[in-house]
Amino acid sequence: MSDADAVIAALDRGEARVAEPDGDGWKVNVDVQAAINAYFREREMEPQEVGPFAYHDKIPLKSNYDDLGVRVVPPAVARYGSFLSRGVVLMPSYVNIGAWIGPNTMVDTWATVGSGAQIGAGVHLAGGVGIGGVLEPPGAQPVIVEDGAFVGSRCIVVEGVRIGREAVLAPNVTLTASVPIIDVTGDEPVEHRSWVPPRSVVVPGTRPKEFPAGTYHLSCALIIGRRKESTDLKTSLNDALRDYAI
Repeated sequence: MSDADAVIAALDRGEARVAEPDGDGWKVNVDVQAAINAYFREREMEPQEVGPFAYHDKIPLKSNYDDLGVRVVPPAVARYGSFLSRGVVLMPSYVNIGAWIGPNTMVDTWATVGSGAQIGAGVHLAGGVGIGGVLEPPGAQPVIVEDGAFVGSRCIVVEGVRIGREAVLAPNVTLTASVPIIDVTGDEPVEHRSWVPPRSVVVPGTRPKEFPAGTYHLSCALIIGRRKESTDLKTSLNDALRDYAI
């Protein structure tokens, strides 16, 4: 077994992670990222048959879901080297190598969780959510969705954006490293990049920008409030947005 094989096996068991909590922040494990990239280089393409499905790929699929206490609805796919905690539910969805998903999280239909992404406990990734993968350059922070967050349908979160605990993203919010996340709840706007503070309620927005050809509106995200203390962790997205008349 090569060094990369040993690291991927540890990832699959949840004994290693691409990134892990470190105080108020997160620590990226560069050696683990390097091992995943080495594993891709070392593996050969080979056919795989899973029931009626046939594949041709380098990376095996996870197995033993019953022992893990995980529900996987066909044709959901999780690659070997990802970790699914007890109580995770995968509707027809995709989880890539190096991803870590915490207990009792729901990955809903056609949601994708990219390489190295870190998804906390009790998270709901709604239908069609796209969580990007980040393995390069070495040391790059993966996408992080912390405990209790709700990510609405068709949201896109990529390029190492971090979603704070119990935040709520409305449908169709797109967050990249360059998209401004603007808190408009006070007298003056407060701008964040790559970071949604805990318990924020976030909706899609635009703001004007001048170009030689005229003024055009570019996408941003707006923090319009905070999740109320009275809101149960299992609240629906609609309930959270209704609090702000949206």
